[in-house]
Amino acid sequence: MKTVLITGATSGIGLATAHLLAENNFKLILCGRNTEKLADLQSELGKLTEVTTLEFDVRDKKVIQEKIGSLSKAFQQIDVLINNAGNAHGLDPIDTGSIDDWDAMIDINVKGLLYVSHAVIPQMRERKSGHIINIGSTAGKEVYPKGNVYCGSKHAVDAITIGMRLDLNPYSIRVGAVNPGLVHTNFSEVRFKGDSDRAEKVYQGFEPLVPEDIADVIHFAITRPPHVNIADLTVMCTAQASSTILKKN
Repeated sequence: MKTVLITGATSGIGLATAHLLAENNFKLILCGRNTEKLADLQSELGKLTEVTTLEFDVRDKKVIQEKIGSLSKAFQQIDVLINNAGNAHGLDPIDTGSIDDWDAMIDINVKGLLYVSHAVIPQMRERKSGHIINIGSTAGKEVYPKGNVYCGSKHAVDAITIGMRLDLNPYSIRVGAVNPGLVHTNFSEVRFKGDSDRAEKVYQGFEPLVPEDIADVIHFAITRPPHVNIADLTVMCTAQASSTILKKN
């Protein structure tokens, strides 16, 4: 039974992935910032598989090292790392953008991914075995108006994923990225700082992806035979052709 660590496991894609992997006999290390949600998730999914939780903010490199280092023996061998935690903050032109928003996106989307990876990779390197899935975005493949820093952070994830794959190749560690387009989660509500009406309009007039769609893709990627690595996969709903081209009813 493989052990999978998922960041951002209490909502959206991370939550859907946790459910699907629990149903398919993976041991889970679920990570997030909300203690109550983590406890509820452990209670629920613990009926299906072995589950432990780690409460931390991916921006806190010291706590990440401590928490991952404190895992019980049953969870110490992490076979799969899913770097899912990430956020968009604001949708403003570069000249009027909030520096606090920029910091949040770079700290969570880029540095957070690096901090968690840095804590997990040594054990994979030592075993010469492991699998890392970084959740990127179509925003890492193109740039759209007012997306400036968010797109920059996801372009960084794309480049870091490639760099990881190159550097970890001698250790037989598989590294890949899943890059979703429009997925109906709380993503837009976070971006628009709790304005749920504005957020909901993003997904009106077409059928967007749902978190379970991306969970299916992640499950597929991590269940390929050892000689197969899904290096880079972009997933969009049928209505979406690019970040700016969307067919609405």
